[in-house]
Amino acid sequence: MSRKYKRAPKFNSHLDTVSTVRGSGWVRRRRLGAKRDPSATADGTDCVQVGGEVIMRGTKFMRQRVQTRMFVALLVVMTFVAGPLSALGQKTSPVAPTRAQAEAAVKEAYEKFKNDTNGKNADYIPVLAQVDSKLFGIAIVTTDNQVLTMGDINFSFSIQSISKVFSQALAMEELGPDKVFEKVGSEPTGRAFNSVFAVADMPTHTGNPYVNAGAIATVSLISGKTADEKWNKILDFYGRVAGEKLKLIDEVYKSEAATNTGNKALSMLLAKYDRIYADPFESVDVYTKQCSVGVNVAQLARMGATLANNGKNPATGEQVIKPENIPHILSTMIMAGLYDGSGGWAWHVGLPAKSGVGGGIVAVVPGKGAIAVFAPPLDEAGNSVKAQKVIEYVANRLDLNVFSPRSVGLKGE
Repeated sequence: MSRKYKRAPKFNSHLDTVSTVRGSGWVRRRRLGAKRDPSATADGTDCVQVGGEVIMRGTKFMRQRVQTRMFVALLVVMTFVAGPLSALGQKTSPVAPTRAQAEAAVKEAYEKFKNDTNGKNADYIPVLAQVDSKLFGIAIVTTDNQVLTMGDINFSFSIQSISKVFSQALAMEELGPDKVFEKVGSEPTGRAFNSVFAVADMPTHTGNPYVNAGAIATVSLISGKTADEKWNKILDFYGRVAGEKLKLIDEVYKSEAATNTGNKALSMLLAKYDRIYADPFESVDVYTKQCSVGVNVAQLARMGATLANNGKNPATGEQVIKPENIPHILSTMIMAGLYDGSGGWAWHVGLPAKSGVGGGIVAVVPGKGAIAVFAPPLDEAGNSVKAQKVIEYVANRLDLNVFSPRSVGLKGE
């Protein structure tokens, strides 16, 4: 391997013939007849005149070169490794907050909002009205599976509309994102999540996978010879995203099934426009079951962390969702994740999120992790009042906003 040297003061010499000489473990080029420089030292370092150039050689010089390179290499390693060792989600985001920062933010938010009594439980599903409105839990799960929790973290509540995110993901796993976009779409409706007028007025009729009409259509796309086969596939998929088996809350399912006439009407309206792809009432029943799946706040946070981790479950290591599908899911969450409160959420918080009328909200911080909050009282749009406030507070404290350069380390002066 040839090696270039810096030009040194010239001697009066004219040498030409070229040969290759090996020494000290490396190869250098030298001209025959090279003259030894009078500045040679006793420790083995000397100068050789080569065609008008002076080449340093000898063991001391080589030792200095090796030491210098090792020092530079050490600095590089320290820069990229030592810095973020304490960061949450540090494998994919060098600007993730530290665990201490996250713990402090969660504790502050919990204390600040634990006595907030605004909102009321959903009552159009009778069993949800009976859930203790004082229940309150927070969980963060990072992409390297660190877990922070506070409050009522073991209570299993119904996932409700948050399930729509993961049925969308399953449909894309089977059909690909382009086909799901063609069959369902991804346009905000500007209407309530159960709006009949949106189905009639919108060109796509289905709107997006997170309003009820679009969610029922999404379920109808998932393959299965029978309704039970389709349902079991959905439940298994949810469990893989959560990293553990999940169960149907039978009491919630029965309560919803007895009062889902509106969703049945939506399914028949979709049939009128050829925007449902399996039996309408069967699709509604499977959809009702998926909304009745029970999760605790830590399981919900891990489901969000799987999205943040490019579709790989941080606890099990399983690649549950194709990485190429994640941007489509997160973009839908930004546009329609909090029903007709989604625009305000994007404005104030700037994180992909999905809420459910069971009182849960999960927000995703791509490459870092997810935060989930459970608190049953809802605002008029159907979003947990306390959960919105907690996530906004924590996101602001930790500079978590996908639209802000601060989230990738660029600070204003």
